[in-house]
Amino acid sequence: MDLQTNNIEGRVRKTTSEEANKEFDRRILDYIQRYRNMTASQISGRLLDLKEEWDIERVLEVNASSLMLAGVLMGKFVNNKWFALSGIVAGFLLQHGLQGWCPPLPLLRALGVRTRREIDEEVYALKVIRGDFDKITTNSPPELILETLRS
Repeated sequence: MDLQTNNIEGRVRKTTSEEANKEFDRRILDYIQRYRNMTASQISGRLLDLKEEWDIERVLEVNASSLMLAGVLMGKFVNNKWFALSGIVAGFLLQHGLQGWCPPLPLLRALGVRTRREIDEEVYALKVIRGDFDKITTNSPPELILETLRS
């Protein structure tokens, strides 16, 4: 199954190479297969790991703000030319916000940093395997559905 044809592409996936996206999908499918026959407790452990995983947006935001802060501090205390670093990084962050791409993105994707949606796909697949959604139906009250999704 080609997951890219199922409308799961976000802005980052659209700017990531097809080969890299297929590798991210393969890893998700591998985790789903691996946890398919594990206990609810083992699946819960993996879900805790996924809850702590940083997505691409968070990594970019933390790295950009760190570099901008470093540029400001270096510009103030070392040399005015360091202020350019803050401007360049701010431009990259703006570009990412508008287009879903910036120069550090291919490197971060190559390092295995996933989008929030890619992480969530694995989360919900594992929750299905664990049976979290067995208690809800189309007639379930909205509160139960929301509670189940948030658990």
